[in-house]
Amino acid sequence: MRTILNVIWLIFAGVWLAIGYAIAGVICCVLIVTIPFGIASFRIAAYALWPFGRTVVRDPDAGALSTIGNIIWLVFAGIWLAIGHVLTSIPLFISVIGIPLGIANLKLIPVSLLPLGARIVDVD
Repeated sequence: MRTILNVIWLIFAGVWLAIGYAIAGVICCVLIVTIPFGIASFRIAAYALWPFGRTVVRDPDAGALSTIGNIIWLVFAGIWLAIGHVLTSIPLFISVIGIPLGIANLKLIPVSLLPLGARIVDVD
């Protein structure tokens, strides 16, 4: 079932989200100071491609620099990304087939708000 949902997700939403996060990652890596944000964007892009069967866990050893980076990310990008995920999940919830896709879109909110110090792991 996860594979079917991931393929449907990939066709309707995953590719576009992953491309957007990858472009943001490239831009962040070009600006040398923001390389950690670029790496986090690439991690989110990989998660956005195949979200079913995976989840986000916080790394307890992330440290203070991760917290500071998350605050900076939250102010400049995180809030807007979270709003975007909420707004794009609303039309997905309209159809019965889109409900799991809307839930997957909402699953991306925590990692888009605070990406540093987060690991994406398999549910199993």
